[in-house]
Amino acid sequence: MSVHAPGTRWYNAVWRWHFYAGLFCIPFVIWLALTGSIYLWRPQIEAWLDRPYDHLATDGPVASPDAQVAAARRAVPGSTLRKYVLPERDDQAVRILVADHGADKRVYVDPHSLAVLKVATEETRPMRVIFHLHGELLAGAVGSYLVEIAACWAIVMILTGVYLWWPRGRKGLAGLLYPRLSGGQRVFWRDIHATAGIWVSVFALFLILTGLPWAKGWGSYLGEVRTLTGTASGPVDWTIGGKAPAADAMSGHADHRGMTMPAPPPRPGELARVIATVRPLGVAPPVLVSPPKRAGAPWKISSDAADRPLRSDLKIDGATGRLVNRVDFAQRHWIDRTIGYGVAAHEGALFGIANQILGTLTALLLIALAASGAVMWWRRRPIGLLGAPIPLSRPRFGVALVAAIGALGLYLPLFGATLIAMLALEWIVLRRWRVTRQWLGLSRAPG
Repeated sequence: MSVHAPGTRWYNAVWRWHFYAGLFCIPFVIWLALTGSIYLWRPQIEAWLDRPYDHLATDGPVASPDAQVAAARRAVPGSTLRKYVLPERDDQAVRILVADHGADKRVYVDPHSLAVLKVATEETRPMRVIFHLHGELLAGAVGSYLVEIAACWAIVMILTGVYLWWPRGRKGLAGLLYPRLSGGQRVFWRDIHATAGIWVSVFALFLILTGLPWAKGWGSYLGEVRTLTGTASGPVDWTIGGKAPAADAMSGHADHRGMTMPAPPPRPGELARVIATVRPLGVAPPVLVSPPKRAGAPWKISSDAADRPLRSDLKIDGATGRLVNRVDFAQRHWIDRTIGYGVAAHEGALFGIANQILGTLTALLLIALAASGAVMWWRRRPIGLLGAPIPLSRPRFGVALVAAIGALGLYLPLFGATLIAMLALEWIVLRRWRVTRQWLGLSRAPG
């Protein structure tokens, strides 16, 4: 019969899962926090990088949109028009995206002189690289799956951390909401870890959950569920695993690959006619104007506003300038609106600079949480061992706990799959080898 109280066994079991989840997640948490905090400030960084092209001389008349597109296409021979970014001011260079052998290139054109100021491959622009570093580790679908697995186990790390933090008969707030500074290094690092974790837990869970729609596995899973339940309503405007799910999707996260079949060249004068119709409609900038993919089809106009609730999608007949259709954010399916609000908050765009500051503080606290956890592990681990908590007698699993784990595994399929794989590996392989059993701390303490 075990001499360990049930509460002690539960605490020890939770501690073990917290330890393993944290050990796996620490490098990912630091990486995602660093790259994510940089991406939060994308509007300011891109404005600074593009400052040479946003204050041009305004002498002379403005050339026609057709002439501007022709200048951009001459700069990239053999290219076709993909997107025309509507200038917000007269002294701005016009940004024109052209497709060149499957890759999109952004051409900066002086609207007065038609001088080409810069040509940049879209996917090599600094903030696009940061985006791929953040979501895919520059490793495509494999990287996206790794990030998603880390995100799933970060949720486990946070939930088990809250359980371990929960005060049990302790008095005072020291060590709970703020660190004690006079208890020695062990107490200091424990308190930094615990207090940083409790302050950041809610915001960290929000960031993880709002980032899942971009993940290869969860994003595809959501798409399949929506198709089966009949809740899919047109193409989404975020990428899944780094790639746009629809060929014509174009957003701040779009993976601009060009079109599989060449589109017919726009008819002279149509672009100017479309722009004249769009300007008074109050579409949130930046406004992307896309030519039709087939003759006679309408032009597509999309707002690429970072604050996604401001976005609109329009279709305009190029021959007449007539507005054919308009879909605002409020008209989208409630699932798309919910995800849109979450994505905007995740990217720091929902409520201005305060959103960016809050996201940055969350990232800094996550780094403090991960770093302090690593320090605690390194200081307490026995030489030659991993340092995992030794398992006590296994507590009995209640129906509620099994149901909760099952629900989490259903909501996060990669969590469920990796949990089953880890348990199978532990019981079938690792516990059978004395060396790995001792190094991982899988030998039970007597009791």
